[in-house]
Amino acid sequence: MLPARTFSVSIDHEWRALYERIWRPEFFPNWASGLAQSNLRFAQDAWLADGPEGPIRIRFTPHNAFGVMDHWVETGTGSQVHVPLRIVPNDDGAEVMLTLFRQPDMDDERFAADARWVNRDLKRLQSLVRRQATGPK
Repeated sequence: MLPARTFSVSIDHEWRALYERIWRPEFFPNWASGLAQSNLRFAQDAWLADGPEGPIRIRFTPHNAFGVMDHWVETGTGSQVHVPLRIVPNDDGAEVMLTLFRQPDMDDERFAADARWVNRDLKRLQSLVRRQATGPK
């Protein structure tokens, strides 16, 4: 088993409405910095993006009633990383949770850096939803 850490952010938005708003792969570059600078595009059965170490393929969980937004990232080296992502109810709002698995080739420093990256992206999503809900100022 791989070591794992789950990170979450609370968003003041009804969970089903939030899921409907952000589940599409095309929305991910708005908050997922690894895809923000990439040319995310659909080809055949997967999404393609430009990763830091070359092209990557991403498969996303289809739309569902459970708030599941898992995705699988295939790197240019042929390895595949599963990224569980869930939206669950948190009273009248939502909790967005992402599990980060420590890959076999990751040292402590790299795993900590990835954890910081995940937290920045989740905070970016929280801020983006808040800004869209309140509108421009």
